[in-house]
Amino acid sequence: MEKFLTGKVAIVTGARKGIGRAIALSLAEAGANVVLASRTESELNELAKKIQESGGSALAIRTDISRSADIAHLVNSTLEQFHRIDILINNAGYGVFSKVVDAREEDLDGMWNVNLRGAFLCSKAVLPAMMKQQSGEIINIDSLAGKNTFVGGAGYGATKWGLLAFSRTLMLEVREYNIRVVTICPGSVNTDFSDHSRNAMTIIQPDDVGDTVLFALSMPARSNVSEIDIRPTVKPK
Repeated sequence: MEKFLTGKVAIVTGARKGIGRAIALSLAEAGANVVLASRTESELNELAKKIQESGGSALAIRTDISRSADIAHLVNSTLEQFHRIDILINNAGYGVFSKVVDAREEDLDGMWNVNLRGAFLCSKAVLPAMMKQQSGEIINIDSLAGKNTFVGGAGYGATKWGLLAFSRTLMLEVREYNIRVVTICPGSVNTDFSDHSRNAMTIIQPDDVGDTVLFALSMPARSNVSEIDIRPTVKPK
């Protein structure tokens, strides 16, 4: 793979497994210095070691993006280590699915704090550095649930629809600083999050999302592919 991200610094939230892990590995393979953020430190350290043993550069920072102090620590530690931030991947997220009548307030609060508020605050935290550099990339990993509705998805879907609205607005606000904002909306991905009763070989793989991130980052600087939907080629059975 061409190392077109050599010298770039990328933060990936929710990096410990699944989509986040795949994105982090893709970025590292493309030459980026990768900052890994998640609440589970042991798995972050294992991933950082894997990247380093492959000749890449990785820094693991335990981070709960529902906590403003943790976000500040993540960004400050990145700047202390690398002196710049070029890429932010807002990937951390989770879902609890139930009909509205059965929804628990604590689940709604949790999804709001991570899926939407966390992405908002992480973006806000990196913007001063990116604006000073007059360059940057913010990629928000959304979901087709942010564009479609289904029974049991009111709470999760609301946060993902909100993330899409946030992304579209942020893109307009920061383009004058040469900062691109991209929203990637995968369908079901073959991770622990998905329904494994379906044929896992026909649904989207984590590496597919990692490749899509690299595609967005590889576009000419004059072009901003602001939204990308990912669906399986073959309808899962």
